[in-house]
Parts: sequence; C-alpha cells; structure tokens
Amino acid sequence: MGKQYFCDYCDRSFQDSLHNRKKHLNGLQHLKAKKVWYDKFRDAVTILVEEQNKRPCRKFLQIGQCDFGSKCRFSHMSGQDLQELSLQVEEERRAKEWPLDAVELPDVRLEDWLEKRAKRLSSVPSTRAEPDSTTIFQYPMGWPPVQELPPSLRAPPPGGWPAQPNVQWG
Repeated sequence: MGKQYFCDYCDRSFQDSLHNRKKHLNGLQHLKAKKVWYDKFRDAVTILVEEQNKRPCRKFLQIGQCDFGSKCRFSHMSGQDLQELSLQVEEERRAKEWPLDAVELPDVRLEDWLEKRAKRLSSVPSTRAEPDSTTIFQYPMGWPPVQELPPSLRAPPPGGWPAQPNVQWG
C-alpha cells in the first residue's frame, strides 16, 4: 500500500507520492479548505468589512442552513450578528487607543516606601538564620569521596583557581 499522506486542512488521506501530493495541494478543494482554516484566525475588523460587503444568503435566511456552509460567498450573519461584531470592533479599537498616561497611579515616593519597609522589618523578629563566615560545608552522606569527583564538581581552593598560562578565551 505504501505511505499515506494526511491533509489536515481537507481531513482526508491518500497514497503519498510526488504526483498525488502535488495534485492535491494545487487542487481547488484543498485551496478552499486551507482558506477556511486561515479565516478562523482573522481579526474582527476584516470579518466585519467582508461581511458588510456581501449580500445575505437567501437559503440561509429561509431555512437556517446553507449547503455551502463556511465556503458560501454570501453572508450568513444576521443584522444582530453584524451589530455585535461592530461593537466588538469598537471595543478593540478603544482598547488599542486608550492612552496609558491617563491611568492614575498613586503618588508614592521611593524614600517613603523605603522608610515604611525599614520600620516593618525592624518590628518583625527575624526567623532566618544569618549566615556566618564560620559556616562549614557539610558533605552529604552517600556521595563518592571528594577525590573521585570530577574537577568541575570539586570546591575551589581557598585562594581561587590559579590562572592557566597561555589560555585565551573567546
């Protein structure tokens, strides 16, 4: 049977060969299905403009269904749907144009905030242990001896690693 190619846009599969795939991808059914797929992601403004320019679908108005569905070249939106869509477009436009400067922020100075923070921290007893310079690292039990660890995992010597001669970085 061979490999099968499944087209997500058309929701169908067929035997995969260069000829079959090229024929399918250039076919009218595939191109329409692909357009319908990408039309799902359009913004409200373009949908509104296109729907206002279309004439209403008579069959959809009479029966409530159309044989062509989303591929119909006539509008399936009622007057109420168009009105709701135009309100949505207007809200989106206002949200984009709303100036961020108009938002009133409370007038708080940094110095005042720092003073309040210092008072709050001084009144609350500290539950954290302050780190000592005398704190000694405890090697976890069950780990291999330090001598067997690779150099990248060993602790650095007290004075730091010595500089390597003739090493250029970058």
